[in-house]
Amino acid sequence: MNIKDLKSNEIMPGFRGRIIHGSDFTWVYWEIDKGSSLSEHNHVNEQLMHVIEGEFEFTIDGKKNLCKKGSTFLIPSNVPHSGRAISDCILMDVFSPRRDDLG
Repeated sequence: MNIKDLKSNEIMPGFRGRIIHGSDFTWVYWEIDKGSSLSEHNHVNEQLMHVIEGEFEFTIDGKKNLCKKGSTFLIPSNVPHSGRAISDCILMDVFSPRRDDLG
């Protein structure tokens, strides 16, 4: 499988995701436009976020983090988080359990 062969869907303005669902997880390859933001939210899913390219300001439980290429963060279940793209970004997320709400 090649990531570019997966369909890209705009999940929210400025956030395009290529998604794979396993039985117990969801994997997302995000292409995010500079200036796009993600409002504060939480979910029951644990989330592992990794920056492949660009810079993303990620706020986890009120603490701001400037994430650059190679940065990885674990967001526990139900912890509030938000973010915004400082530049065009490519991020990778893994959610467990799976997130059927993403498509």
